[in-house]
Amino acid sequence: MDLKERLQADLIHAMKTHDDTKKWVVKMIKAAIQLAEVAKGNELDQEEIIAIIQKEIKTRQEARSDAEKAHREDLVAQADAEIACLKTYLPAQLNPEELQDLVRSVIAQCNATSIKDMGVVMKTLQPLLAGRASNAEASRVVREFLTG
Repeated sequence: MDLKERLQADLIHAMKTHDDTKKWVVKMIKAAIQLAEVAKGNELDQEEIIAIIQKEIKTRQEARSDAEKAHREDLVAQADAEIACLKTYLPAQLNPEELQDLVRSVIAQCNATSIKDMGVVMKTLQPLLAGRASNAEASRVVREFLTG
């Protein structure tokens, strides 16, 4: 079952069980996918859908941060619930050791030796991540290896 089919099935289930958070999140993802497909002119592949989900998670994390600064615990809890729901649609995440091993192999593959090679490493690494780690986390690990 691809992600779009899973989203549709989850939307129906959320409506039947009156899970408002899940219903809202799934509708939001489906709308974002539809908008991106209209802009692109054809259907998105799984990696593009995962990228949309990751973008939505990042948006929720920023909203959560703002809510914390404003001492709005209700909004923090809502953002946490939405992030948890969104994460269920991502592939299994790499643990820190797996990410470091992957970065090491890509650095060796690219013959990268300094921070100047970071762009080449990230360009090679991103397709391998396929939603299993955020670009920010991968970038941090690459920077750590190339500077240290």
